[in-house]
Amino acid sequence: MIVFNQANTERVEYLLDMLNVRGFTFFEQVQGRGTNGGEPHRGTHAWPEMNSCVITIVEDEQVAPLLEAVKKLDMRNEEVGVRAFVWPIEATV
Repeated sequence: MIVFNQANTERVEYLLDMLNVRGFTFFEQVQGRGTNGGEPHRGTHAWPEMNSCVITIVEDEQVAPLLEAVKKLDMRNEEVGVRAFVWPIEATV
């Protein structure tokens, strides 16, 4: 799962394409606040920014390159914010 400021939407889609991550589900208008001093993203007058989220299932060998790409994207502009989370998928239908 990748959660990111909407300002990073095109960059996240680009890195998924570059890493040949074909399938994903995209959520817009995701609210939240980062754990490391992040400002709230609530879509309100006081906190107007919003996040988006992408959930994808990738092969084990794709996890490290995907996390590295997300880390590089975050380092480009840490104020905007992007985070990735990984957990095992036991089965799909």
